[in-house]
Amino acid sequence: MKILHVLDHSLPLHSGYTFRTAAILTEQRRRGWETVHLTSPKQGASEALTEQAGGFEFHRTPYSPGWLSRVPMGWPLDEMRATESALADLARQTRPDVLHAHSPALNAWPALRVGRKLGIPVVYEVRAFWEDAAVDLGTSSEWGIRYRLTRQLETSALRRVDAVTTICEGLRADIVARGVPADRVTVIPNAVDTRRFQLITRKDEALLGELGLQGCEVIGFCGSFYAYEGLELLLDALPSMVAARPAIKVLLVGGGPQEQALRAQVERMGLNDRVVFTGRVPNAQIDRYYSLIDVLAYPRHRIRLTDLVTPLKPLEAMAQGRLLVASDIGGHRELIDHGRTGMLFAPDDATSLAQAVLRLLGDPELQRALIAQGRAFVETQRNWPASVARYDAVYARLLAGRDPVPAATGS
Repeated sequence: MKILHVLDHSLPLHSGYTFRTAAILTEQRRRGWETVHLTSPKQGASEALTEQAGGFEFHRTPYSPGWLSRVPMGWPLDEMRATESALADLARQTRPDVLHAHSPALNAWPALRVGRKLGIPVVYEVRAFWEDAAVDLGTSSEWGIRYRLTRQLETSALRRVDAVTTICEGLRADIVARGVPADRVTVIPNAVDTRRFQLITRKDEALLGELGLQGCEVIGFCGSFYAYEGLELLLDALPSMVAARPAIKVLLVGGGPQEQALRAQVERMGLNDRVVFTGRVPNAQIDRYYSLIDVLAYPRHRIRLTDLVTPLKPLEAMAQGRLLVASDIGGHRELIDHGRTGMLFAPDDATSLAQAVLRLLGDPELQRALIAQGRAFVETQRNWPASVARYDAVYARLLAGRDPVPAATGS
């Protein structure tokens, strides 16, 4: 079986989106499936039409903005035009059995048009809703005109594709509420490569010294600094944590849109000696930083995006035997069993966050239980082989009784 994946962006760019993609492709190939990969103009300018990254060949979409891009709200149509052209050429060359488009709808619509022309079934995988992500980025207001138009674009695509997959139950419920039959929506949950993420049993002493964290109890976060991550709440909670346990410091690994605001907050609160910013670090080095952290904090704000979407980072933490606290929101509740695999605290509440951290640090027996149960959870339920196996039934249902894709003729 051959699957042509249509992606927003891919490796070598680093994001939760690209890491999930790489995991899916790796496991699909382990299952003996052939995969082909096309990225949209969102990948950015590229001189080559193909690029090798992470052991995969990615086809790039050539893009020169046309007149549509200069019309208000015309740029999505212009980008979809370019993606459709590149996808049609690639599909004719490679003759896939399935077109598998991944969020956002700007990829689903080109796949739908090409799929209908060539007689290829289309799967659309929803990882988040574009309109909700735009609200967090400040480029759209919730339920404003742009939000509603984008939502309609997504909903129309969902109703037209042959099958829908999504990453969690929160998104599945929302998709079904939009009028998509429940039996056409399959959850392919986020997971962890337990071969890649092993239990961490000791701290990297050299890095501890380099960052000035010897003898400290380290509360940390590794990832992108987006507004919805709520990292300012962790800083708000820091003074009360230090008052109870003076050895506490915060380690923030990564970068992103909120970095300057967080640095300014640290300065304003007089916490310069308590917070360490590392900047972005190479992915190959990230385990060294994870090893330094006694408790990982995920203080995401409660908004529509975070209530619906599950992140990857808590699963990676469990796989590595890291303790974690997280805000009690829908996306976290699907991953974290409070008091069993992690600790949940009231969202947008710095006092509740501090109390959860302090309880963990003060209870070695609870720590041992959470570490063991978290690792068991990812090994038995949230590993990539088990997750990707769910595509079997989706693809098989679409291909049952279908004739092979015809060979390309001429152009």
